[in-house]
Amino acid sequence: MQFTISNKDKNSSARAGELTTAHGTIKTPIFMPVGTAGSVKAVHQRELKDDIQAQIILGNTYHLYLRPGLDVLQKAGGLHKFNGWDKPILTDSGGYQVYSLSGTRKIKEEGVTFKSHIDGSKHIFSPEGVMDIQRKIGADIIMAFDECTPYPCDYEYARKSMDMTHRWLDRCIQQFDNTEGLYGYEQSLFPIVQGSTYKDLRKRSAEEIASKNRVGNAIGGLSVGEPAEDMYEMTELVCDILPQDKPRYLMGVGTPANILECIALGVDMFDCVMPTRNARNGMLFTTEGIINIRNKKWEDDFSPIDPNLGTYVDTFYTKAYLRHLIHSKEILGAQIASIHNLTFYLWLVGEAREQIISGTFYDWKEKMVKKLMTRL
Repeated sequence: MQFTISNKDKNSSARAGELTTAHGTIKTPIFMPVGTAGSVKAVHQRELKDDIQAQIILGNTYHLYLRPGLDVLQKAGGLHKFNGWDKPILTDSGGYQVYSLSGTRKIKEEGVTFKSHIDGSKHIFSPEGVMDIQRKIGADIIMAFDECTPYPCDYEYARKSMDMTHRWLDRCIQQFDNTEGLYGYEQSLFPIVQGSTYKDLRKRSAEEIASKNRVGNAIGGLSVGEPAEDMYEMTELVCDILPQDKPRYLMGVGTPANILECIALGVDMFDCVMPTRNARNGMLFTTEGIINIRNKKWEDDFSPIDPNLGTYVDTFYTKAYLRHLIHSKEILGAQIASIHNLTFYLWLVGEAREQIISGTFYDWKEKMVKKLMTRL
């Protein structure tokens, strides 16, 4: 994997780069649509590629391990062959899903024992096992196994959890470096910085992760309920420590405003379920601000959803029609809204990249953050 930075913003830490993987080159900053179980909800692969113009998607180790299972994925030749997506894929390690199963899991030094949310069957995720699982899934970028601490979280718990995440990382690295990919192409391992919202812990964790000298690094344990100011403070602190010449991935973030602010702090990669989850509930992120399409004010608005984006769904369908579909619980409504929101997110990071290249990012970002938080 190669990462090159072509441009840096003079008024912030934003940068434009290119990340080259076995399945193609990703122009950064980038947003990765979340395809938890091998599918971005309600969206075809053709739409992801041609309309949304996604460059990389995310799969989830926990969900794919349980369903369809590793045997099926291996027989298919890996997730790329299974779901027909021929561009890069990143898999998260399942640590966040295990964290969210707080009532049915036990965390120990050797790993995490948990019960399947599907049938209650018992399983164990260890650092070594999670590396092997992600090898079998076949993602281009795989994540180290970590514990995601909740918010709020007391200092001592955050410290112990972070130390264990670091010990798990050493085991992940050993297992990863001692094994080969199964499908004839290179995979890359990203470690994850933890430490909750404690500055000294985040500093220690970032220094530890940087010392491992992997090809890219991730920042975890944020966007779990803490105030946005804390998220930005921790992100800035960590980005100042992580290597300048390697991609930085902020996991699970966030709103359009969050993404722009964190690009300004030096983050290159983002993912979040928000665009598709909110779409299914009728919340649209647009180039002019936020629309709750369920509101009566859109009932007889026959203007296109967002003509500034220029895609089929945004120029062909009207706000009034989409409102009708969402109210009627028609599946097409969720599809249109999901494609729109993802198109907007990819447009946003693409526009941020252009502004970085042209040297106008910071002023543009300041205006856009205000605009994008406006409820229409």
